[in-house]
Amino acid sequence: MEGGSLSTAFCTFARGSYSALSPNVQALAPRTHPFDQWLPHVGGPWRAERHGAVAGIHPPRATKLPGMNHIPQQTVVTLDLEGVLIPEIWIAVAERTGIEGLRRTTRDEPDYDVLMRYRLDLLATHGLTMPLIQDVIAGLTPLDGAKAFLDALRRRTQVIILSDTFEQFAQPFMRQLGWPTILCHQLVIDGERIADYQLRQPDQKRHAVQALRSLNYRVVAAGDSYNDTAMLGAAHAGFLFHAPPNVIAEFPQFPALTGFDDLLAAIEGALAS
Repeated sequence: MEGGSLSTAFCTFARGSYSALSPNVQALAPRTHPFDQWLPHVGGPWRAERHGAVAGIHPPRATKLPGMNHIPQQTVVTLDLEGVLIPEIWIAVAERTGIEGLRRTTRDEPDYDVLMRYRLDLLATHGLTMPLIQDVIAGLTPLDGAKAFLDALRRRTQVIILSDTFEQFAQPFMRQLGWPTILCHQLVIDGERIADYQLRQPDQKRHAVQALRSLNYRVVAAGDSYNDTAMLGAAHAGFLFHAPPNVIAEFPQFPALTGFDDLLAAIEGALAS
């Protein structure tokens, strides 16, 4: 067309200069502002307001309709694994091998690196291999009621398992529990020997909860041991579950529960708060 492209003409029109357009362009361009035609139909309970020029200059403002003053906060639950949903793996290995030192867990030792170095020394001393531990794990199942509890909770909200176990140990249990999301660590395997371990991140449970909170989630957490207390403290609400007396005594700020029905009710109440 003469005097400029059609797209240029429409940009001029969108800026509010309809009267400046040539008669030929006016015939092609409706007087109703283009945004008026589609913005009222976009966004469900939201409507858009024109605010000055809109085509490439100022985007429309979105305002909530009456009655939309409260939007529920998104929620997520973080759970420990061993002692909460499944048996303690190292205790099961102790029962198979008769090595009493392997009964020491995060319920007894607050420093996780001290605990793992102690375990690795015991494995090396007694020649215990990864295949033996995998054979022990193959004979274990989730705690009674754990799968039903987890299924009910996942119907209510998102669930992430934050564990200081290892991927090589956790996989068979994740299959039995319906493949929930788990964040944990890795073992360093040399042949059949467990040579070392690699933390995904120091203090990973607390960092994960803080990250979820920074994403504007309401976080509710549950665990049983010393290594869970930082996670419980970082969450909006935290519960001890199946915790030993020494942990309950040292952290009285966290309600202590023992049954899955009670834990589910407590979590649901905290999510709704």
